Amino acid sequence: MAKAKAKAKGKKEPEQAVPVAPAESVRLKGKEYAGELAKLHVQLVKLQLWAQETGAKICIVFEGRDGAGKGGAIKAITERVSPRVFRVIALPAPTEREKSQMYVQRYLPHLPAAGEIVIFDRSWYNRAGVERVMGFCSEEQVESFLRVTPLVERGIVQSGIILLKYWLEVSEEEQTRRLKGRIHDGRKVWKLSPMDLKSYSRWYDYSRARDDMFKATDTQFAPWLVVNSNDKRRARLNIIADLLSRIPYEEVERPKVELPKRQKRGGYRDPDYPFRYIPQKY
Repeated sequence: MAKAKAKAKGKKEPEQAVPVAPAESVRLKGKEYAGELAKLHVQLVKLQLWAQETGAKICIVFEGRDGAGKGGAIKAITERVSPRVFRVIALPAPTEREKSQMYVQRYLPHLPAAGEIVIFDRSWYNRAGVERVMGFCSEEQVESFLRVTPLVERGIVQSGIILLKYWLEVSEEEQTRRLKGRIHDGRKVWKLSPMDLKSYSRWYDYSRARDDMFKATDTQFAPWLVVNSNDKRRARLNIIADLLSRIPYEEVERPKVELPKRQKRGGYRDPDYPFRYIPQKY
């Protein structure tokens, strides 16, 4: 009845597939956000040490529309840990050789070995999203991908890899605000490509592609975890807290560390050398 009334008034029905939880009315203040993030960073370091100690293998996939906040979430996760343990993978467009391979083949070498945590900033799900919407592959290729992917992911999980898949869901209004911000902010202009502009106009094509992807690949052994990313700060904190809760890490005992005494000067003299110090402008 409500739908009939909405149509009668000429109103657009709201999208129903993946509802976005209402954003918090009061955004986190910078100091509060920094304090909570610092606590989570301590836990991420503990996770890192545990992974190195136990040889755990962890793979985290981030997907979502342009402007959903994937890059910021990944940066929040990795800014206080070792890049040799937390490896971020953001593959460029495939080469001609890679195009001739089995689709997931170029992603497989980047899966984690023992003691590694690999984060995919977009992943093999490009085929179900941007490639499908922008016409870079056929519908037959998409259907094949959606059939095969659960089998591949089952193999990944059965190999001992902890696989976490996050979908960052952003509203139309918030995406528009963020993409407009990239146009006028000199720090962010590199984030806005011609492809982003084309994909922006195809909101509902992406919605349909997302819905099909969820139906085919949201499995018990590798479920999609949806994040309300309208509030970036809360989204980052929620993602880190969630991934920590899904990994059975424990604090690794470490020997007490004390700085050793410095050696004696032993006749060393500071050189009279014209070091080329940079200008102190700040």
